Amino acid sequence: MSLTIAGVWSQTPPPSTPTPPTQTVTPAAPVDKNAPEMSTKDAPALFKTRVNLVMVPVVVRDAKGVTVGTYTKDNFLLFDRGKPQEIIKFTVEKSGDKGTKEAQTADNLTPGADPAGPPDIPERFLAYLFDDIHLQFSDLVRARDAAGRRIAAMPKTERAAIFTTSGQDQIDFTDDQEKLHETLLRIRTRPISQRSGPGVCPDISYYMADQIINKYDPQSISLASQEYIACTGPNTTTQQAQPVVQGMAQQVLSVGQQETRVSLSVLKELVRRMSAMPGQRMIVLTSPGFLTLADEQPDKSDIIDRAIHANVMISSLDARGLWVDPMVDASQSGRTNTTAFMSLKQSYDRLSASSQADILSEMAYGTGGTTFQNNNDLDAGFRQLTVAPEYYYVLGFSPQNLKLDGSFHSLKVTVKPVPSAAVALQARKGYYAPKRLSSAAETAKEEIEEAVFSREDVTELPIQLHTQFFKSSDKDASIAVICNIDPKRVPFRKVDGRNLDVLTIVSAVFDRNGNFMTGMQKTVDLKLKDETLVKLTSPAASSGSPRTLSLKSNFSVAPGTYMVRLVVRDSEGQLMSALSSAVVIQ
Repeated sequence: MSLTIAGVWSQTPPPSTPTPPTQTVTPAAPVDKNAPEMSTKDAPALFKTRVNLVMVPVVVRDAKGVTVGTYTKDNFLLFDRGKPQEIIKFTVEKSGDKGTKEAQTADNLTPGADPAGPPDIPERFLAYLFDDIHLQFSDLVRARDAAGRRIAAMPKTERAAIFTTSGQDQIDFTDDQEKLHETLLRIRTRPISQRSGPGVCPDISYYMADQIINKYDPQSISLASQEYIACTGPNTTTQQAQPVVQGMAQQVLSVGQQETRVSLSVLKELVRRMSAMPGQRMIVLTSPGFLTLADEQPDKSDIIDRAIHANVMISSLDARGLWVDPMVDASQSGRTNTTAFMSLKQSYDRLSASSQADILSEMAYGTGGTTFQNNNDLDAGFRQLTVAPEYYYVLGFSPQNLKLDGSFHSLKVTVKPVPSAAVALQARKGYYAPKRLSSAAETAKEEIEEAVFSREDVTELPIQLHTQFFKSSDKDASIAVICNIDPKRVPFRKVDGRNLDVLTIVSAVFDRNGNFMTGMQKTVDLKLKDETLVKLTSPAASSGSPRTLSLKSNFSVAPGTYMVRLVVRDSEGQLMSALSSAVVIQ
């Protein structure tokens, strides 16, 4: 999602960009003595940026598989390419309901429009992503039926969505179970091209095609040539078979690469979509897995980066269930009867199946999620994957002397002291260095937007959120979002007798399903004189209560249930506060 010059949002989720290094602060220009002490305008604010951070989610489980949430920053050691790193950001995330306060209502209510009880504002957003490009139909049917039973038991504060890698048969976030089930039943397998399987000879998998074309593996070429000769008859020579095999392998490779790129692209866009949901965000990727080659490694790392920064947890369900070794699978009939041929063919099948599954574990392992595989109980799989770990940690560090070369950096996380009871650590395995850094303006905008689309309360700045609503008719109403700021704790900078700071205040309204509706940004340029600041920081004579700066944003809506989000960021201290409130207009 981007902020326009007028301070109103479009409905595209925010892009995820790398954080640039700390900028050099230049001396402030002299302040005009006649400048107004406070001015407000609708324009994006430019902030000093923080250091370039690499975020590493870590899940710690004890010997019984229970997550541990008692560790502190001092318990962790983090290594980048074997070199110890200083952990400069550390948070402990705890899953569970975060009740949204019902809004304080106004004195302008229409007669009879009494506030309702606490609404079922969504706390969690769960996206079911079905890989209909790679799934076999029988596996897809079993998986969608199991997902349907999980959706039937979804709590009131959860919203579900169904997406597919083909882009067909989808539904956005909703609590309408009937529509979700209807969408599930429409999902079909939609491969880009039929490249292998019964009736195709030789039966070259994407894995084998990569071995033939990219790895120049003579054993793969010989194996496929033998199968081609067995299909066409003994009059076909090896010299005749090999060019045909090379051509078919190239076709399989091209289709496989396209399907992989499409699948990764869809997953990346879904992470972007999820970043705009105001609550806990989880993706369950249901897939047999798919092979990713060296060219796709940066794309995978980028998806993990985006998911981590957007607090999106990706879990994976291997829809193949209990994998049957082709050595004992009677359904796999070879086209040659030699033991050596069958043994070699089945070894490639095993390697292919294993390589396909790598993407499932990588996405889950890198984002704090879970992988469910080699098990036919898909109901248990969806139950397990749709529950986030009770605790997980996010470690942030700033790579020193980082070269913008796109190279891979391996990561290792350990705990200290070594616990007496065995613990298992799940942590990101690495990241790719960026090839360029974004501007300070882009980074500042991203940080604000990430806070808007979160449900976490942040209280670095002294603010209060109040809401009022007025219902003018059965179809028309308005919500006022009021931000009160205590100036006594704002980190002003003193220049020429003025106290300077720039506040960016963002108000956003979400519907009952967590979809963004509208938003407004105000930039408040403060150049307060000393005497004005003294007055503002002194208790009011009438009440003895602290004085506040008060700013209001108004939104026209229809009667209904809404969540309001308020984010305030200052330019001097780089501090931020974010609060949420629910509004029910009946």
